[in-house]
Amino acid sequence: MRRRTFLAAALAGTGAALAGGCSPSGPGVTGDTVRVGMLHSLSGTMAISEVTVRDAVLLAAERINAAGGVLGRRIDPVVEDGASDEVTFADKARKLLMSDRVAAVFGGWTSASRKAMLPVFEAENGLLFYPVQYEGMESSPNIVYTGATTNQQIVPALDFLRDQGHTRIHLVGSDYVFPRTANRVIAAYARAHGIEITGTDYTPLGHTEYTTVTAKIARARPDAVFNTLNGDSNVAFFKQLRSSGITADDMPVLSVSVAEEEVGGIGPEILDGHLVAWNYFQTTDTPENRDFVAAFQDEYGPRRVTSDPMQSAYNAVHLWAAAAQAAGGFDTGAVREAAAGLTIDAPEGPVTFDAESQHLAKTARIGRIGGDGAITEVANSGGPITPDPYLSGYDWAAPIRP
Repeated sequence: MRRRTFLAAALAGTGAALAGGCSPSGPGVTGDTVRVGMLHSLSGTMAISEVTVRDAVLLAAERINAAGGVLGRRIDPVVEDGASDEVTFADKARKLLMSDRVAAVFGGWTSASRKAMLPVFEAENGLLFYPVQYEGMESSPNIVYTGATTNQQIVPALDFLRDQGHTRIHLVGSDYVFPRTANRVIAAYARAHGIEITGTDYTPLGHTEYTTVTAKIARARPDAVFNTLNGDSNVAFFKQLRSSGITADDMPVLSVSVAEEEVGGIGPEILDGHLVAWNYFQTTDTPENRDFVAAFQDEYGPRRVTSDPMQSAYNAVHLWAAAAQAAGGFDTGAVREAAAGLTIDAPEGPVTFDAESQHLAKTARIGRIGGDGAITEVANSGGPITPDPYLSGYDWAAPIRP
């Protein structure tokens, strides 16, 4: 751990640095501003999850600007819509890097969108801050992964289910890279730990007909369901699961892509008692989180909720700004080098950038959804977990590593 910085004060004194003769270099610098890209799905099936992430990124930029900016320069956001389409994400990433010449991009949600953008960032030597938990088995010098990798979410979730005596698990997921890779990890874990997979069902993103899937789950009678559905498909799945007569008391569903924002869209009364695995909840008890929630609701309204992906996106802007401040400029290589070992006290608790993997050390948390929509933490890892995207520390994962 090289140094620690608090989000609210990370950029204090940047104006003085500029006045002292600093002339920041790198992309995005124009006059007294520095351009950054914000690329999320503002339309389409993923908008239910990504609009709020965009809001958190804008809030972080506003708060940094209010504190003096980055090296005396105000953040100038260039906002684009990925439209829930991986080709659009790649095209907009290319525009942001080549036409807008942004210093960094904050964006993406699905692994399909990230993988579509990855070669663009590597070809143009840009820097993408990706905020969402994902399936692991990847590391790029041009991506900073501020969400959880597999050993910080999926593996702790499986450990929790096993500790609770759930030994027969059904898998439900959207049909793209994250759920399929995650389920390969789950299947390998299950073989090594005596867990039976009672069935695996995939549906396309945006799918809304789940009566066949819920009937299959009812026939299989698993102890629990591990859910890797993404976007508004979760609304249909949980409503139809409840209509089939299955509740959390009968068969808890543990989700890794349902957070507070999605709870409101699905309905707390439908999700009451079901489980989620993340690194952060709105109820996480840290001074930084109380400040974050208050600032977000002051900006967007008292009924708005915070969630893990938006908090990870908020952290990403602060991490980039602090690294650029330490680097004395905005060049991709210099910012990446300055970020090595950087620790920030984030709303979720302390997170540290691991330069070798380009991921953050993070605390794993399991939560239970209440009928009021709040998520209550029921277990955690006791402290930050060192990122291990390739699961190199797990013998049972050897057959699935690339």
